[in-house]
Amino acid sequence: MRYAKRGRLRFTSHRDFGRAFERAVRRAEVPIAHSSGFTPHPKISYAGASPTGAASEAEYLEIGVVRALEPEKVAAVLDSALPPGLDILEVVAVREGSGSLADRLEASQWQLELPGVTPDEAERAVAAFLAADEVLVERMTKKGLRTFDSRSAVVRLASRTTPEGHTSYAILDVVVRHGTPSVRPDDVLAGLRAIAGLAPSAAPVATRMVQGPLDAQTGTVGDPFAPDRDAS
Repeated sequence: MRYAKRGRLRFTSHRDFGRAFERAVRRAEVPIAHSSGFTPHPKISYAGASPTGAASEAEYLEIGVVRALEPEKVAAVLDSALPPGLDILEVVAVREGSGSLADRLEASQWQLELPGVTPDEAERAVAAFLAADEVLVERMTKKGLRTFDSRSAVVRLASRTTPEGHTSYAILDVVVRHGTPSVRPDDVLAGLRAIAGLAPSAAPVATRMVQGPLDAQTGTVGDPFAPDRDAS
């Protein structure tokens, strides 16, 4: 399944979404499979969840069911059982032998809205970031403050302006390769601030637009459902 986190619901944590989704499964009476043992759990597997506070059009999960179902009907009943802003966008049936969904999520394409930043400022910061061999940033983790390179994971980075008729500010389009440590949109922004002094006047809004297999030659992110579409 591909689902979205939109509007205020982007502040929903991964754990909060998990609880909401399990309630939606029960409410929609989806015949979900359960694990065996003394404490059976519904067979739900999440892959590549976005950070709390980030919006997304490309979140993914898998479920196991006890019988074959029509993907379109599953999408409809689950979407109606979830609150607006947590939206089921697409469901496909897994083709046998098509491989792991998690392994296909190699990169993400993000859109970063930067209030108060002019297009010229954004272009200069992007040029400085891309020209650098390494851009070190710090992030507080469960194991304490960690320093890592935010540049190496960035496959593509470009700036543009808002559509005509809207308040003018810069937007960044960035493709980030998944890996360890995971480089998040706020890490890229921290790198731009460190190397070029880029400082939005208000909190930036990050939206994941696409998540899937990476074409390293073009820097584009593909469709992770492609191997399964014939099965659905």
